[in-house]
Amino acid sequence: MLDGIFTGLSTAVMPFNLLMVVVGCFAGTFIGMLPGLGPISAVALMIPITYGLDPSSGIILMAGVYYGAVFGGSTSSILINAPGCASTVVTAFDGYPMAQNKQAGKALALAAYSSFTGGTIGAIILLFAAPALASVSLSFQSGDYFALMILGLTAVAAFSGKGQVIKALLMTILGLMVATVGTDVTSGATRFTFGSVDLIDGVSFLLLAMATFALTEVVMTVLKGQHREEEEQVDMSSLGSMKLSRDEVKEIAPTVARSSVFGFLVGVLPGAGATIASFLAYGLERNLASAKEKLKFGKGSLRGLAAPESANNAASTGSFVPLLTLGIPGSGTTAIMLGALIAYGIQPGPRLFVDNPDVFWSVIISMYFGNLVLLILNLPLIPYISRLLVIPRPILIPLILFFSITGVYLVSFNTFDIQMMVVITVIAIFLKLLEFPMAPMLLGYILGGLMENNLSRALTIADGSFAFLWQRPLTLTIVIIAALVMLMPLIQQCWQQYRHKHASSTGAEAAINEGEG
Repeated sequence: MLDGIFTGLSTAVMPFNLLMVVVGCFAGTFIGMLPGLGPISAVALMIPITYGLDPSSGIILMAGVYYGAVFGGSTSSILINAPGCASTVVTAFDGYPMAQNKQAGKALALAAYSSFTGGTIGAIILLFAAPALASVSLSFQSGDYFALMILGLTAVAAFSGKGQVIKALLMTILGLMVATVGTDVTSGATRFTFGSVDLIDGVSFLLLAMATFALTEVVMTVLKGQHREEEEQVDMSSLGSMKLSRDEVKEIAPTVARSSVFGFLVGVLPGAGATIASFLAYGLERNLASAKEKLKFGKGSLRGLAAPESANNAASTGSFVPLLTLGIPGSGTTAIMLGALIAYGIQPGPRLFVDNPDVFWSVIISMYFGNLVLLILNLPLIPYISRLLVIPRPILIPLILFFSITGVYLVSFNTFDIQMMVVITVIAIFLKLLEFPMAPMLLGYILGGLMENNLSRALTIADGSFAFLWQRPLTLTIVIIAALVMLMPLIQQCWQQYRHKHASSTGAEAAINEGEG
């Protein structure tokens, strides 16, 4: 193993490969900032460029573009509430409110630090534990995945405001319903397509996210008349300081550490990916927060921004475990990279780090360099990137509309998606006026497809019996944790009522004793 690491290190530090890291990170960051494009588009654009390169250099370039796009996707989420890619949707929940509160500089800096830490922790774990984690990844069966998705759905409370749990549950069910549109993977039957060929593949997550966030925000701004407000000359001080105080660092440090490890482990699971990792990490962090801290989530919480940013970058690194060690793509982006590896004549799998150690270890080691490059590239640019907020709204609003619509169209080159996006935007505006939260719908949509497919496979294996939920210790453990998380609010309420009654009775007894005395 040490020989392989030294081989990979010597390959990764070659001047040309270091240049590929820088070029990949820069290109990925730029493409990731454009709403709607994301890492899949970024990596796909790089494939023709890598054909003439050495396999190690080509994969290093595409890996740099991948986590560069995830890194850069947070920028548009924070500044204009238009997620650059699916995995940065959660970043907008607290990043955008911070930008509105004149803390854009701090939000972008925090996203950069969290992304760097998450990616670095992921790269270190990947370096020392990739072969061992491959066996862990293989041990997960369909029943375990289904239980994990149920656990993920218990995070719905994290995306609802005070007194909005019922509304959040209804929106989650709506998301699950939208996820059923299209072709059933198991039977091949089309469902809820209403005879439309364009709905056979279902509704795109990117389309749903852009409609419910970017376009809805733009239309709501126009409806409120805020676009007519005269723009004042904004100096750099109004964009907020980029510095984090010592107390703020202490506050987010445990969050970043937890979310990085958690995100990496989610990324290791084939099919999970950075998007699910960011949603689950956000939900986990809110559930762990104190009652006072929970009220800040969705309104500009530092922990609410740090958690998804750490998790999605760690998960991006973790997704290379099934790709390199098993030959199984962990996400859509790594599926494209799998095709590129095969085109180079390299077969990913258990023998990759034996047959092609230079490729295997150089890609892993280059990830650390890549995260360092991303931090160096992005931090000095934050004051200039923040200038997006200074653009007058009559100009900014059409730009957001243009990039959102173009980004969705470039994924499918289908005008039907544009029409669908407009319809979903109208529905989202109506729901938002009724104060329904949008995030639970996206959570239900993301987990719905995976949950249905794994439930179908698990039931097939178990001959139609739900006994698979308690036959395996791993599945049973996840189900028990999910049940405890769901019952936790009720348990806390009962405990508070008990304490209140106990305190009241103790006070009454003390008063009686004093009177007798």
